[in-house]
Amino acid sequence: MWEDLIQKAKEGGIDVIETYVFWNVHEPSPGNYNFEGRYDLVRFMKTIQRAGLYAHLRIGPYVCAEWNFGGFPVWLKYVPGISFRTDNEPFKRAMQGFTEKIVGMMKSERLYESQGGPIILSQIENEYGAQSKLLGAVGQNYVNWAAKMAVEMGTGVPWVMCKEDDAPDPVINTCNGFYCDKFTPNRPYKPTIWTEAWSGWQPKYGHLKELHKAIKMCERALVSTDPVVTSLGNFQQAYVYSTESGDCAAFLSNYDLKSSVRVMFNNMHYNLPPWSISILPDCRNAVFNTAKVGVQTSQMQMLPTNSQMFSWESFDEDISSLDDSPATITATGLLEQINVTRDASDYLWYITSVDIGSSESFLRGGELPTLIVQSTGHAVHVFINGQLSGSAYGTREDRRFRYTGTVNLRAGTNTIALLSVAVGLPNVGGNFETWNTGILGPIVLHGLDQGKWDLSWQKWTYQVGLKGEAMNLASPNGISSVEWMQSSLVLQNKQPLTWHKTYFDAPEGDEPLALDMEGMGKGQIWINGMSIGRYWTAPATGNCNGCDYAGSFRPPKCQLGCGQPTQRWYHVPRSWLKPNHNLLVVFEELGGDPSRISLVKRSVSSVCADVSEYHPNIRNWHIESYGKSEEFHPPKVHLHCNAGQTISSIKFASFGTPLGTCGNYEQGACHSPASYAILEKKCIGKQRCIVTVSNSNFGQDPCPNVLKRLSVEAVCAPTATNRRG
Repeated sequence: MWEDLIQKAKEGGIDVIETYVFWNVHEPSPGNYNFEGRYDLVRFMKTIQRAGLYAHLRIGPYVCAEWNFGGFPVWLKYVPGISFRTDNEPFKRAMQGFTEKIVGMMKSERLYESQGGPIILSQIENEYGAQSKLLGAVGQNYVNWAAKMAVEMGTGVPWVMCKEDDAPDPVINTCNGFYCDKFTPNRPYKPTIWTEAWSGWQPKYGHLKELHKAIKMCERALVSTDPVVTSLGNFQQAYVYSTESGDCAAFLSNYDLKSSVRVMFNNMHYNLPPWSISILPDCRNAVFNTAKVGVQTSQMQMLPTNSQMFSWESFDEDISSLDDSPATITATGLLEQINVTRDASDYLWYITSVDIGSSESFLRGGELPTLIVQSTGHAVHVFINGQLSGSAYGTREDRRFRYTGTVNLRAGTNTIALLSVAVGLPNVGGNFETWNTGILGPIVLHGLDQGKWDLSWQKWTYQVGLKGEAMNLASPNGISSVEWMQSSLVLQNKQPLTWHKTYFDAPEGDEPLALDMEGMGKGQIWINGMSIGRYWTAPATGNCNGCDYAGSFRPPKCQLGCGQPTQRWYHVPRSWLKPNHNLLVVFEELGGDPSRISLVKRSVSSVCADVSEYHPNIRNWHIESYGKSEEFHPPKVHLHCNAGQTISSIKFASFGTPLGTCGNYEQGACHSPASYAILEKKCIGKQRCIVTVSNSNFGQDPCPNVLKRLSVEAVCAPTATNRRG
């Protein structure tokens, strides 16, 4: 996939590819390194170089990145005397060793720009500023040490520290965030670098491509001077970059949340939509506006492929024989989960037994006892005598939670088995390596004749992981180690903790593929032995009441999918598939229905465009035109379906004042009656078409003295020779 994605980035106007270096995958145990296959960092750098791009190697080695343990290997937590990311000798020794390993590899392959390679920047540490301030002197000592250690490696390229205002010279402090317009580096001679532009509004690829092109048109002025800011109105400003050599670029901004405005700049008028910026590479001609998305918008749908799953087979974890495993350990009291598992598995069993006398009131029609389990995270499944009694989960905001549920005990000995589930380890926060995971209690039975019974300090048996993991059932080499049953027999009871497997052939075509997991609950997926990842079809909560791009972005804005699974489709890289007989293994914790799993393809169902009469047109402006008024070229709507598709019908077309957005356009007060006929003539039966947005193209002006636009939605359908999909 690397080559394809890197080429798409280049075609979209990207110059530099940046990547973290993930310590936990490259050094899974002390001194044992893995740079094979998907972890081949040198090959990744050389792939970037072959594409003619540059690289930013963000070594860290703390990376945060919404990544397990922030990229640290779990064994690091158990180095004697260690404390992460501070002036601590064991940590600094380990960090320096890994950093030297990576830098040495890059040098030996001559991959730094100083050696003729693609790497023009490297990063040490990551978003440490807040932690540094909290720790005071020891935090600053650590920052100074990390900077000095990195610079002394002599890479010949600059080092950066993101979100670190106190980055010592010559290390460059950089900005991460939704907005970095107020950011300045801590020294005037350091460049301003936005390391992470957090993806707030998710702009379209084509819109970003035009933005990158517009920015590059301004490059000579941008890198030569600082802007002069002048007011154009109450909420409007001009940022002008002007050099003595005659280069000039301007950015005209409208911060008004609701109203468009017409401003005067350099004796010319410019229309600025609400909350938008127009880019003028020559301080005269507007070639781009952030709110005017003239590029095509696609309506996507997930469609069935021609690949059917073969029959499903299942294997039950058989909870009744947990105590028989030789891999168990026994201790008095409750143990912290990661100290036991060392993150070798998400799963840890906590098993104990309770003896219930035959005279207990609840056995004679009274209320059932209640079990309370306090957990530090992240999920627990409660089994009583081999039967699932209930489950509970923490949240992203608070991993800790309490399970409370009635339990169906019987007279005599009862087995209580608690399956504690870790959903990744913490990746951010002060001393996060000390945070607990798993069940640390109290665990209490209420409702017995004797009152409450605290089970926290009785004898507990622990088993790391699942039987299926120990037998490597996710691997093509391990599936023959057990006897599988036809899933139709297992699914009658929707048994929890069950492994399911099937085979499928790779579908035709080149569309992106995904597994539709709507019928499942929570678990993990493997294809041909490679992990697709965890799945969890829990419903999303939030505020999905409307959306407006105006105003500063914040994560709660413009949410979609409330009440639907947080994720339903899970990407399947085509490069992982063989033509035939691909093994799909699913481990389901709760008891889903694998017969509802299907392989689907992401396909364009319709394409939309919405372009005004005077849309900024980057295609008609060239750097040689500096300072000259451009001959006006009417803007055009460009529509195109995917390969193997053509435009089969025009779902909506209106030249005038249409309303709505892609998928729900409607006619406004002004509408050219020729709209549908013109679009159908130009586009039906073609993979792509171009339509000029002008009065002459639609026969006449449907509403003089009104700014008009053309809104179109065209349906894409497979061509006659490509309907098998």
